[in-house]
Amino acid sequence: MLLLQARATDDMEIQEQTCFLERSLLETDQLLPVNVTRHRLHPDLFEGVHAFMIGGAGEFSATVDYTWMSDALDLIRCGVELGIPTFGSCWGHQMIARAFGGRVAHDPERAEMGCHPVELNASGRHDPLFSGFPSRFLANMGHHDRVIELPPNAVELASNESQPNQAFRLGDAVAYGTQFHSELDARRERERLIRYRQHYLGELGEEESFQAIMASLAETTEVDHLLHDFLLTFAADRSEPRV
Repeated sequence: MLLLQARATDDMEIQEQTCFLERSLLETDQLLPVNVTRHRLHPDLFEGVHAFMIGGAGEFSATVDYTWMSDALDLIRCGVELGIPTFGSCWGHQMIARAFGGRVAHDPERAEMGCHPVELNASGRHDPLFSGFPSRFLANMGHHDRVIELPPNAVELASNESQPNQAFRLGDAVAYGTQFHSELDARRERERLIRYRQHYLGELGEEESFQAIMASLAETTEVDHLLHDFLLTFAADRSEPRV
């Protein structure tokens, strides 16, 4: 499995890799991590790869044109066009949307942090990936950007009271995005919030608000198996020992 990361520090890069391995139920040698901040992004990365996942971003935003942004968007388009099953979590969700003509906005007033409910719509309830989910479930979140317009032909699968586009599928392609962090259980979300504490406090403004978010974290048993379900549903028949 190829994992595209945008992490500025080694500790969070490794933590994110661990999270994707845990939720995907993969071994370390089944993961090929690539960081946009220091690796060359090119189509050859997909050689021998049977699934493509895109993680979060910490300090980076899907709305900003960094020096590597064009190459990252091209890589995402290439993966989908090659038919590689593709899944984006949080920043990855936003990047898939942007790569295919959707719109992403920085919207701190509608930021979501901590654990929040998500509801499937009719399309989500009949989708092959989400059909086994309850209509309403909890998910861990941490974002200040959001997808305000889906790409043409994309199908919204879930929303909540805060905002639409909590999950979508890219038309008939095997390409999914979730605004919530599909790779994080409560323990891993807590680790990440603590690591980015100062960054979040800059927007929250009060320690009490941060502690309230920490207290809201809960087990998200449905989402915990989503990445593994994705691999079983769309990538298992493509792979031998390596995913």
